[in-house]
Amino acid sequence: MAACSCVARMTKSLPRLPCPNSTSTSIAQLPLGRCLLAFHSVHASALPIVALRGGGLSAIEAGPETGTAQNSMTLLDSVKNTFVPIHREGYPFIAAFAAATLFLGYFSSVLFWIGLILTAWCVYFYRDPERVTPVDDRLVVSPADGVVSAVGPAVPPRELGLGSAEMTRISVFMNVFSCHINRAPVRGKITRIEHRPGKFLNAELDKASAENERNGLVIDSPNGTIATVQIAGLVARRIVCWAEQGGSIAIGERFGLIRFGSRVDVFLPSSAVPRVAVGQTAVGGETVLAEFGASAVTPLVRIS
Repeated sequence: MAACSCVARMTKSLPRLPCPNSTSTSIAQLPLGRCLLAFHSVHASALPIVALRGGGLSAIEAGPETGTAQNSMTLLDSVKNTFVPIHREGYPFIAAFAAATLFLGYFSSVLFWIGLILTAWCVYFYRDPERVTPVDDRLVVSPADGVVSAVGPAVPPRELGLGSAEMTRISVFMNVFSCHINRAPVRGKITRIEHRPGKFLNAELDKASAENERNGLVIDSPNGTIATVQIAGLVARRIVCWAEQGGSIAIGERFGLIRFGSRVDVFLPSSAVPRVAVGQTAVGGETVLAEFGASAVTPLVRIS
């Protein structure tokens, strides 16, 4: 599309501008044929912005960057940023909770308010916030939000084919108020995905790793084979996994969720040095659980 060129005839209330040249004007082509003409003179902050919209010229009053227009945009962005995105997996459940609330509200106002609170909780449960993930092959990040419930040696599930030797296991327990989106702890190729039916014991129990329903991913990472296991809990009755065997996954990338309370275990080679302690709160995709490398040391912790 050829660049727009235009001559603006300003109204009496606006100063008459000299014809711009290539050194004092920048023209940015906007979508749908819109052209924005900005004048960069010493008085630029006092001049209006002249824009061509759909073939017609219009002068838009706009102050400097600290003006009302900029402040309004910042306020709008701030309001939008307070709303956390909801994952689409939660839409059917939210709709069901809302429908039940309206139905019960027809018979009782008390039941309506109870249903409304439960609907709000369901929306909160399926939140899917963005996370700032450190991209470093030496680091292992938390696969879930929650509390670190175990750090130590353990034998990985047999169905994952990782042998009977102990690996370093770090467990993160999620309660019903945690964000339940699961993320990859490392980058690499997914070489195996195995789902195993089982019980629904309290996910905080150590034996839940062996007896509960679970879904495991084996990842061939730059630092060796790593496994992450989604474990159903006392309330959780469904494990969802979007990852595909044979595909690649990035560190911090979403790969699944577990509905309504659960746990995620990460099995690491012995060369990984834990960077967290039992009882520490972890943020999925952000908190560093372990580190590879000769310089890595287990940190001291203080409970206060």
